[in-house]
Amino acid sequence: MVSSRHEAAHRIFQDRPELLAPVFRILDLPPPEKAAVEVLTPDVTEARPLERRVDSVLRVKPYDGGGFLLAIEAQGRCDPDKAVNWAYYVSYLAAKYKHPVLLLVVCQDKATADWAAGPFRLGMDDWTTLSVHPLVLGPGNVPVILDPEEAAQDLTLATFSALTHGSHRDAPAILKALARAMGTADPDSVRYYTELLEIGLGAKTPAGITWRNEMSVGTYFPGRGTLIEETFLKGKAEGKAEGEAHGRAQGVLRVLEKRGIPTLTETRDRITNCTDLDTLDHWLDRAFTVSTADELFAEDG
Repeated sequence: MVSSRHEAAHRIFQDRPELLAPVFRILDLPPPEKAAVEVLTPDVTEARPLERRVDSVLRVKPYDGGGFLLAIEAQGRCDPDKAVNWAYYVSYLAAKYKHPVLLLVVCQDKATADWAAGPFRLGMDDWTTLSVHPLVLGPGNVPVILDPEEAAQDLTLATFSALTHGSHRDAPAILKALARAMGTADPDSVRYYTELLEIGLGAKTPAGITWRNEMSVGTYFPGRGTLIEETFLKGKAEGKAEGEAHGRAQGVLRVLEKRGIPTLTETRDRITNCTDLDTLDHWLDRAFTVSTADELFAEDG
């Protein structure tokens, strides 16, 4: 099962593609200058074979032409079956998009990172038919950022560093520096990075607990049990009944939006005009599972 920590480790590349520039420098690769980055579908399933899905796929198109694909995998443990899957991903994407493909594996512990570097040779006996050589990011090459000023210069890299070094002995100092750096950032960035870390570090880990004590902002990951979401669901968002109802109604609409479920004007009006907190709580719970917006009201009579 894909965990929230797994999702955070690769999702940051989709949401903040500017991370690619410092990452390429870490990997001793020439960073793509003035390149456009496009998020592609991670589905690499053919018509009849088993379903296969890469964590993230980016198409990087430099301004001077050419381009390549970057397949990103978040890996939490050594897995002998991964070599075959990774070889398939790279081959399929290269055939489909007619572009060179790089495989980047993101790890949060050194043992997994050392294993993920490969190379993985596929074949029989002494004959290698195919060899997979992933690029790897992990505790061994992602910098530890302890200076708030340095963190403020590149919040994306600092956040990724904090995710990678969540088990480091200096994790509390890393997170404290990042929290201080966010004091100068815009509110939307603060909300995003704060909750990405809360999800990526895990709510019950020492680093996750440290982070929850450092920050408390709005939600970008509905349904994940984050600190601000718990506060929101308990009705503490504004302290007044009217404010609470408005906040919960917006929560219902946001969950539907994030799940790609369309809402008609009359549906949105019905949700935003509701002032009964119990009803809004019921709709919010159902918003995570319904297939259409109308199903929210199926039990309302």
